[in-house]
Amino acid sequence: MLRFALCFLCLTLFLACTAPPEYHLVIRNGLIYDGSGSPPFKGDVAINGDTIAAIRSLAGERGRTEIDAKGLAIAPGFINMLSWATESLIEDGRSQSNIRQGITLEVFGEGSSMGPLNESMKKEMSQRQGDIKYEISWTTLSQYLEHLVEGGISPNVASFVGATTVRIHVLGYEDRAPTAEELEQMRSLVRQAMQEGALGVGSSLIYAPAFYARTEELTALAQVAAEYGGMYISHIRSEGNRLLEAVDELISIARKARIPAEIYHLKAAGGENWDKLNTVIEKVEAARAEGFEITADVYTYTAGATGLDAAMPPWVQEGGHEAWVKRLKDPVIRRRVKREMSTPTDDWEHLYLAAGSPEKVLLVGFKSDSLKHLTGKTLAEVAAMRRKSPEETAMDLVIEDDSRVGTVYFLMSEENIRKKIALPWVSFGSDAASLAPQGVFLKSNPHPRAYGNFARLLGKYVREESVIPLEEAVRRLTSLPASNLKLEHRGLLKIGNFADVVIFDPEAIRDHATFENPHQYSTGVVHVFVNGQQVLKDGEHTGATPGRVVRGPGWKNS
Repeated sequence: MLRFALCFLCLTLFLACTAPPEYHLVIRNGLIYDGSGSPPFKGDVAINGDTIAAIRSLAGERGRTEIDAKGLAIAPGFINMLSWATESLIEDGRSQSNIRQGITLEVFGEGSSMGPLNESMKKEMSQRQGDIKYEISWTTLSQYLEHLVEGGISPNVASFVGATTVRIHVLGYEDRAPTAEELEQMRSLVRQAMQEGALGVGSSLIYAPAFYARTEELTALAQVAAEYGGMYISHIRSEGNRLLEAVDELISIARKARIPAEIYHLKAAGGENWDKLNTVIEKVEAARAEGFEITADVYTYTAGATGLDAAMPPWVQEGGHEAWVKRLKDPVIRRRVKREMSTPTDDWEHLYLAAGSPEKVLLVGFKSDSLKHLTGKTLAEVAAMRRKSPEETAMDLVIEDDSRVGTVYFLMSEENIRKKIALPWVSFGSDAASLAPQGVFLKSNPHPRAYGNFARLLGKYVREESVIPLEEAVRRLTSLPASNLKLEHRGLLKIGNFADVVIFDPEAIRDHATFENPHQYSTGVVHVFVNGQQVLKDGEHTGATPGRVVRGPGWKNS
C-alpha cells in the first residue's frame, strides 16, 4: 500500500512538472506590434498578474481567461504625452474618451502642475474652479498623483513639475526676475518634485506669468531636473512670428542644462509662418546630430485650443486673474488693449491675429451658466449679436465669465500636420482632458482632440493616407515616449514589462468627434488592459480602475 502511494505521488509530481503552464490571461491569434517599430508578427501574448509573461505561439498552453484577437492588432498601451485630465480624472476616473483610444498613461505638466502648492495657491485654485468642483487635500505634486490613484482611475498617471507653478509659489504673478534667494527656493521645489518622481520641468511660455521668465531662470530649473535624469519640455515662447527664435531658446536651454528637451505640440501658427516649419525641423535635426536629445509631440488637428488670454497682451494680465479683469474694466486700458489686439506684433504670442479673423476663433468653454448658450459660436458671431467689435466682445466675455474663456483658434495647415507626423522623433499628445458624453462634461464643448487625437492618427493618417506605416505609428505612441521619459518596463510588449496592452482593429479604428459635435467617442479599440486588468472589453468600459502613479528616474535614485 505504501509503495502504491509513493508511485501515485511521483506520478502526480511528474504530471505537475510537465503540464503546460496556466496563465491568468492569454491573447491569441493577433498581429503583434511590439512597439519597437519592427514589422508585426503573428503570435499570442500571455499575462500573469500585472506583467507580460510570454510572447510567442502558446499552442497547447492555456489561460484562465482567453481572448481571440484574430484580425486585430495587439500593441503596448498608448502614452499621452500632453494630457489635461488633471481635473477630469477627479470627476470621473474612468478616463473614457482616452481609454477608448487605447491610452494607458496620461502625462501632465504643461507649465502648470497640480503641485507644489502653498495656501494662497490652494485658495486661488478653489476660487477658479469651473464646472468640476473638488477639495484640494494635497500640497505636493506626488500627493496629488497619489490622491488620483486613491480615488480610483483607469489609466496610469505621471507628471512634470510646472515651471509656472514653482514661479507662482515663490514670486506670485509679478513681472520680474527672481532674486538669487528666490531662484534657489524655486530650484528646491523642483528638486523635491524630482525626488518624488516628477518626469522633469515643463514650461508654457506664451502665458502670463510664465511669459515673464527669462531663459536664465528656465535653465537654472532645468539644471536641477537634469541632476535626476529628467527632461525639459516646453510650450515654447512663440509658435508664430518668433517661432525660430523660440526653438533656439529651447535648444540653448538643453545645451546649457545638459538635458533632453521636447517641444510641446510642435506647430507653425498663422499662415505667414507655415513655411517656417522646414527650418524648425532643420534646427532640431542639427541639434540631434550633435548628440542632443531634442524631440517633439503633436496633435493631429489644424486648430489649437486655449483661452482668450492668448488674444491679449501679457502686461494686462500681470498680477493674476483678478488684476487682469480689473484692468479690463478701465476705459483707458480697454482702448490700449483693443489697439494692441488689432496690431501685429512680435512682442507676444498673438493668437487672435494668427487665426486671421474672428470667424476662426471658436468659443467653447464658459464658467458661468448665463453664458453657456454661447458655447460653439465664433467670436465674430457673438460680436455681431452684441453689436460690438470682436476685441471689445472678447474683453467683455472675460469680465462677465470671470474666466479666461475656453477658445479654439484655427491656426495650422494640413500639409504641416502630415509633415510633422512623418518625423521619427515626434510622439503624440491630446492637449486635452479625458471626458465622457455625460454629466458635467456636457456643459462645455472641448476641442475634438479630447475624443479623437490618437484614433485620428491611426485611422486618417496611417490607414487612409499612409503617412507612416502602422508599426511606426505604434512605436511613436509607445516606446518612443517611454524612452524619452526614461520609463522602465513600459512602452514595449516584452516579457517582464507591465501589462499595459491595447487590442484594436486597424481597419476600423477612427475618430468621430467634430468641432460642431465634439462629444463622440472614437471606435475601433476593442480591448484595453492597464497593469494586467481589463478596463475596456468589446469596446465598453469595465469600470476597473487599476491605474498607478508612474514616476520618473529621479525617484529611484533619491
